[in-house]
Amino acid sequence: MTPEMSSTEAMIGRADVDDYEAILSVIGTEESSGQHRVHSDYDTTFTWNYEKGARPKLTKLYEKAKSAQWNGETDLPWDTDVDQEKLVLANAEATGGFSAGFDLTGTPLTSWTDKEWLRFGVESQNWTLSQFMHGEQGALVCTAKIVESVPWIDAKYYAATQVMDEARHVEVFAKYLDEKLSGHYPINGHLRMLLDDIIADSRWDMTYLGMQIMVEGLALAAFGFMHQMTGDPLLKTLLRYVMADEARHVAFGVLSLQEYYQELTAAELRERQEFAFEAAVRMRDRFLQQEVWDRMGVDPKLVVPVLLQAPERGAFQALLFSKIVPNCKKLGLLDAADGWLRKKFTELGVIEFESWTDTSEEYDALASLPPKDRLAS
Repeated sequence: MTPEMSSTEAMIGRADVDDYEAILSVIGTEESSGQHRVHSDYDTTFTWNYEKGARPKLTKLYEKAKSAQWNGETDLPWDTDVDQEKLVLANAEATGGFSAGFDLTGTPLTSWTDKEWLRFGVESQNWTLSQFMHGEQGALVCTAKIVESVPWIDAKYYAATQVMDEARHVEVFAKYLDEKLSGHYPINGHLRMLLDDIIADSRWDMTYLGMQIMVEGLALAAFGFMHQMTGDPLLKTLLRYVMADEARHVAFGVLSLQEYYQELTAAELRERQEFAFEAAVRMRDRFLQQEVWDRMGVDPKLVVPVLLQAPERGAFQALLFSKIVPNCKKLGLLDAADGWLRKKFTELGVIEFESWTDTSEEYDALASLPPKDRLAS
């Protein structure tokens, strides 16, 4: 085994990032107690420098966050009727029908009728919104940790507003699942491993990198994709509100880490690069929806390799990283340590996004809008 493969295996538990048998073996579960505990040993940092405005961009972000608060109970049209099956059928018709573009020969899906495909579409909706909800709770916990551990008062002020944002996001996704959809899923195993790693790391900047840059960056892209695709006006409105918050959250990470990373050594930056790569792979892996296939009574190992051959699959997966790659470049992580992360992102097929606008520069267009103006699609 080469040193490179050994390093990859140490980070993600397998030498080949595309070992789908290993990926699919990780199934999300939940403890019978309904709780999951992760030990974290980190310093809570007080600062006696209360001067507001030492970091003007963070102060500006804080002011935006205060004026952009919204109420998940009263600002969303909860009286909207949501017909899951109708939405699934509409999506299928828009793409040429169920299983269009797939050669399912030799798989259990050859015997599926529209009834099974309809159920799969409904379960997929339940799974996707469940993972959004779980991820938002991870963001809630991580941002509370940032309030405690970050050393700057301007960052503490802003992070406190994000704690409120994340609580609201968990609330509205849970309400949507409970009142409009038809079932919850446990947290995906890959997502849970990533959140565990982020929370367990004692270094405050790793919480920023893992959550603000990686998880929130991918979420911003995923929410944008779903916002375009969904035919449900309630979900479209909900996502529009959440995306405005998320744009600020990612910008917060970029603005904070850009300053701090200028002080790090090459060896310290390499650690951050490896953490970013591990996070990227784990987030990519979770989109295989193995929990859905398991609930449908189908061995995912028999069908996922076929579904991965869909022409649009690679483009969709790559697009999820359209926010992450330019933000990593902004932080200097792409080309630090002899370009290690650039090589890894090239191997993942996402380096093409490095020239896209980073979130710290683009958030003004969305995050500065007053709440009512965000409803325009």
